[in-house]
Amino acid sequence: MTTEGYFPRGSATRKVVGDPAALIGGISALFLQALHPRAMAGVDQHSSFPDDFWPRLQRTAGYVTTIAFADTASADRAAARVRAIHRRVHGIDPVTGRHYAADDPDLLRWVHVTEVSSLVAGVRRLWLIDAAEEDRFLAEQVTAGGLLGATDLPASRAEVDAYFAAVRPELVASPVAIRAARRLALAPLPLRVELLTPARPVWSAVAAVAVGLLPGWAKQMYGIPQLPGAGPATTVGLATIRAGLLAVRRIRGEHPPI
Repeated sequence: MTTEGYFPRGSATRKVVGDPAALIGGISALFLQALHPRAMAGVDQHSSFPDDFWPRLQRTAGYVTTIAFADTASADRAAARVRAIHRRVHGIDPVTGRHYAADDPDLLRWVHVTEVSSLVAGVRRLWLIDAAEEDRFLAEQVTAGGLLGATDLPASRAEVDAYFAAVRPELVASPVAIRAARRLALAPLPLRVELLTPARPVWSAVAAVAVGLLPGWAKQMYGIPQLPGAGPATTVGLATIRAGLLAVRRIRGEHPPI
């Protein structure tokens, strides 16, 4: 172990995860992950909505940030906690009738690939990295996936595309997936937040951009029409949200060590 961490300064991982656009990509990953019935069953049956929505989102973001920026000892402890949780998550998927377990290598691979490809999609969408940096990020993230026990992970954009092509026959916009997507789009907000701030329209804009970042085939599965101008609108929306998040960081004096 070293104090530097698994991903040193100058790595593609720090550049991607440290950018606010990756946060919106992470929300997009949640919409994408819901399309896998057995993966979605674990979330649906082992979390409480709406009570656990924001804490779960914060835990996920905190984990990704820890793995990207913390020293190896902290990253290893965080990964060990997640592995322990995964061991307790198992059951029967009502959509397929099949058993699922959160530490199943196939499901670990699905969650990993959807997450990392969505994170980098947000950053790449604004031309903040090029194709080579994207591949470098995906290759680095094989290490991150391995910390949770994931295996046979794609290490480039071409391999990610090949993986999605292979797994698509297993995916379905089931009633459970549709319900999860609606919950994401209409995330629960504390009453005091809704009354005192423009949180609802802000979240609606974030969710719309996150959906806009989905691969075309995922949008088709959800029945989302491909409207003219939707692509540029997503890009503009992402850039606007990113600028707002950067402004908040400057006010708070937060500067990720990239």
